[in-house]
Amino acid sequence: MREVNVEQIRDAVKEMCIDVNYELSSDMSACMNGAVEKEKTPLGRQILEQLAENLVIAKEDRIPICQDTGMAVVFAEIGQEVHLTGGSIEDAINEGVRQGYTEGYLRKSVVGDPLIRENTKDNTPAVIYYKIVEGEKVKLTVTTKGFGSENMSRVFMLKPAQGIEGVKDAILQAVKDAGPNACPPVFVGVGIGGTFEKAALMAKEALTRPAGKHSEIEYVREMEEELLDRINKLGIGPGGLGGEVTALGVNINTYATHIAGLPVAVNMCCHVNRHAVREL
Repeated sequence: MREVNVEQIRDAVKEMCIDVNYELSSDMSACMNGAVEKEKTPLGRQILEQLAENLVIAKEDRIPICQDTGMAVVFAEIGQEVHLTGGSIEDAINEGVRQGYTEGYLRKSVVGDPLIRENTKDNTPAVIYYKIVEGEKVKLTVTTKGFGSENMSRVFMLKPAQGIEGVKDAILQAVKDAGPNACPPVFVGVGIGGTFEKAALMAKEALTRPAGKHSEIEYVREMEEELLDRINKLGIGPGGLGGEVTALGVNINTYATHIAGLPVAVNMCCHVNRHAVREL
């Protein structure tokens, strides 16, 4: 049995919240650099070059990439051989978010009640998902999700008879409906199967998969490649002003489902697909 003090988790979450808002991960930076080279339209290329310049300035000056510094979403994988000490892991994660957003001078965007809407003033609480896994490590994945793109996300409860073509059509429709509102070029996370809420969770998790790393399931990998090509032919382009680069990637996760259902969730994300992973 390995002991992990929750203070380590607090400190890791704090650092990740700051880092992901100041500096894009290496996989997403590579995506953006590749997009500049792929874009052939003058206006689209100009927009991508400006976005790339913004990333450099944010990294060098240690300032937020975007004014919407997001709502913190934390995936915590806890090894079953780990004994957590020092208090509540949930309190530790939220304290890490509080410290990160306060000390990092990041915008506080969370309201404590969805209808009363009073700002909590420290960007807590985070949205936290726990998973018990084998081993003696704690793996934390932090993503700070902006709501310009989050608001463009969709869940479709398809009929099984609609099949794979129906799934593709739903994903394309979600991107079309989002248009410029999701701050393209976008990254598209997709969850297929499970139940209503499982599909949405898989779509969120899909956004944290490294850009350019495809599904190990052959037909899913082929869908990811096909949909990225079809989305980029929609002509929405950078900033929604037209062009050849509407999306930087499509990541799809799948799960078993009921014989009577075919849930599909599409979680839209802008080019600032902020995520970080750390093992303790």
